[in-house]
Amino acid sequence: MSDKFKIAETETFQKVIQRRKFNKIYTKITTYIYPQLQKNPFYGPNIKKLKGEYEAFYRYRIGNYRLFYQVNKNRVTVFIITLLNRKDSY
Repeated sequence: MSDKFKIAETETFQKVIQRRKFNKIYTKITTYIYPQLQKNPFYGPNIKKLKGEYEAFYRYRIGNYRLFYQVNKNRVTVFIITLLNRKDSY
């Protein structure tokens, strides 16, 4: 991809990430995952496009957590929706 995608965090994601237990994960997200999503949010070893009624969304696997996001190709933006524990997300 020649264009670099922008990252936009939703209010829902910002509320979730403010919890104390997510401090280390948020550091990993901002330093490692965001740069990867800016380059190519459609493909990667931990990226999977969801199916069915959620086919507009992607998920990024982070250990026992899942980062859900949506890509807007027209605005060249990745919208970070939420971060959930695996057991609560499926």
